[in-house]
Amino acid sequence: QVQLVESGGGLVEPGGSLRVSCAASGRTLSSDGMGWFRQAPGKEREFVAYITVSAIATYYANSVKGRFTISRDDAKNAVYLQMNSLKPEDTAIYYCTVRARAYSGRPYSDARDYEYWGQGTQVTVSS
Repeated sequence: QVQLVESGGGLVEPGGSLRVSCAASGRTLSSDGMGWFRQAPGKEREFVAYITVSAIATYYANSVKGRFTISRDDAKNAVYLQMNSLKPEDTAIYYCTVRARAYSGRPYSDARDYEYWGQGTQVTVSS
């Protein structure tokens, strides 16, 4: 059973930066695509970023492109999300997730294509 634990969330002022981390256990994730999603109060969970195996490619939601960077450290079985130029609309619970290995035909931005989720870490952007 894969367990994911996010950390690094908190309160930051608009324009500030924050890095959230995700530590995995139960399985070596070097052969898995990894993603970050977020959910704001009263809204549906939405895709933020995705990184392929061996970090060959990364993909971002338009709303965070140019501001957020996803990365991974397979030696530490971890994935990260560096968030810069934060805006109040970035306020949400951020979830780390592992993409299912079986091909489904769904895009990386579809939450249904992910099989393991962390408990989330709260990020609040406010002055």
